[in-house]
Amino acid sequence: MKLKPVLLIMATVLAVFISFSALSNPILTAESSATDTQEYLNMFNFLFRYVQENYVEEIDPETLYMGAIKGLFESLDDPYSVYLTKNDMRLLRNTTTGRFGGVGLIISKPDPNLELAPTPRRPYPEYVEVVSPIEGAPAYRAGIHAGDYITAVEGESTKELTLDEVVDKLKGPPGTEVKVKILRRDTISFDVTIIRAIIEVPTMKRDMIGSIGYLRIVDWTPYTDDRVREAFDYFEDQDYTSLIVDVRGNPGGLLDSVVDVADLFLDSGPIVSTRSRIPSENKKFTADSSMELTESVPVVVLVDKGSASASEIFAGAMKDSGRGYLIGETTYGKGSVQWVREFGETGFKLTIARYYTPSGVSVDEVGVEPDLTIAPDEMSEEEQESLQKLFENNRIVSFVEENPQEDPRKVEAFIEKLQNEGIALDARDIRFLVRSEYNRRMDFPPVYDLEFDKVLQQAVQMLESGEVQ
Repeated sequence: MKLKPVLLIMATVLAVFISFSALSNPILTAESSATDTQEYLNMFNFLFRYVQENYVEEIDPETLYMGAIKGLFESLDDPYSVYLTKNDMRLLRNTTTGRFGGVGLIISKPDPNLELAPTPRRPYPEYVEVVSPIEGAPAYRAGIHAGDYITAVEGESTKELTLDEVVDKLKGPPGTEVKVKILRRDTISFDVTIIRAIIEVPTMKRDMIGSIGYLRIVDWTPYTDDRVREAFDYFEDQDYTSLIVDVRGNPGGLLDSVVDVADLFLDSGPIVSTRSRIPSENKKFTADSSMELTESVPVVVLVDKGSASASEIFAGAMKDSGRGYLIGETTYGKGSVQWVREFGETGFKLTIARYYTPSGVSVDEVGVEPDLTIAPDEMSEEEQESLQKLFENNRIVSFVEENPQEDPRKVEAFIEKLQNEGIALDARDIRFLVRSEYNRRMDFPPVYDLEFDKVLQQAVQMLESGEVQ
């Protein structure tokens, strides 16, 4: 009688083994021929159901599905082919469409699960901090400033809400209202009703450096070429003689966007080509004589290791064509093109092609090398320890909190005090940290900082001297 349960278990295992073998044997043949995908799908269906029905605990089929889907993309060993959650798709859609209905705030909040303690830099980590308002957007017109905290949306506290949940509450159809509670400077709390509008993702910033036009492209959206044209009009009104295009830290965006922008700089010739095993994705993009930048205007392009994808396409086209002179660091090295596909409320990105510069070079994992390399300053171990100490003790943040208005004399006294305490940082480095903290608190910080940006300094010097023509 004691043997019966054992025999029953053995019979069950044998049945499973036979079922498994019935599916496995054809797969061995399929592997050898590398053609019969259907057998792999049959095998997956069997394993999915078997795990769901026999695992020691009841398991939600969605959990198994999500694990399998993520594993599918991870097996490609490609960091750019990924499954996208609902929130991932929302964020990506904002970038690829370039517009959305909302209030126009850039906000941040730590993960609520971290339970961070208050610091001088972030005294209310449980709430949502306003990083900056978008100029001209509804929140900006309503008087919301950088450094404010959103403590409630439509009467619901933001303490327990994730950043994505707050974003979802702030977004909505243009013309509708959303009520938020604002906390300012610890004690000032008030309600603001904001009327939502169409918000355009900021794509560029522009200003003048003497007679040099400075254009910083921060994103490649469907509206980037329009904003660049507007910048050209502004530069012409300012009688500019040369141009700096800054794509440092720009991680990329839409292929069509960068092609349209490059076309404004080039009168003919290739911009980029893509190669794929999908015939329709083997394309060559060329300038179509819609150039809007006069050939006589010298151009310097600033790049760094954060310049990726579409930014590398632009940099490669400008360098290979001889239209622009590149200064900075070798770019990131993302030379692939992805399809984005919706899948219900979720979606995925899949690499379908690689792109090549006009000279036929792939930048994948190599990057675009600048004409003039300027590497960032390296810090000694002692300097790194001093920097870590400043951050841990919030010395820079505390100083700015105590001195809301930047006063050069107080800054110099603060630097001297730190160095007397043993902080092994150059006065210029500390001054830069202080300046950055002041800028961070501004709604609209300066477009550039010539005092501390040595790459920009070099570009200006070469253009003013006529070294770049």
